[in-house]
Amino acid sequence: MLTVTENAQAVVQGLTQSSPEESAGLRIASDSGQFAVSVVSGPQPTDAVLVAGEANVYVAQEAVPALDDQILDAAETPNGVGFTLAPQA
Repeated sequence: MLTVTENAQAVVQGLTQSSPEESAGLRIASDSGQFAVSVVSGPQPTDAVLVAGEANVYVAQEAVPALDDQILDAAETPNGVGFTLAPQA
């Protein structure tokens, strides 16, 4: 299953802390071979739910196989915070 680093957990918490929904989180979906990331109020019925620390990460059903052995990280970039995926060791 997808692993979420502490950096990514902190970013997700920051992105969702102002939401009134306790289930707010980051959703990763696959669109034409690319991954799309969005902040959502809760998971879709078929999403895989990953609770990492106090951060909720939802993975769309079609993206689960591709992310099964990946690590989600976050880092500051010149354009703001960005998420990256890397293979698990």
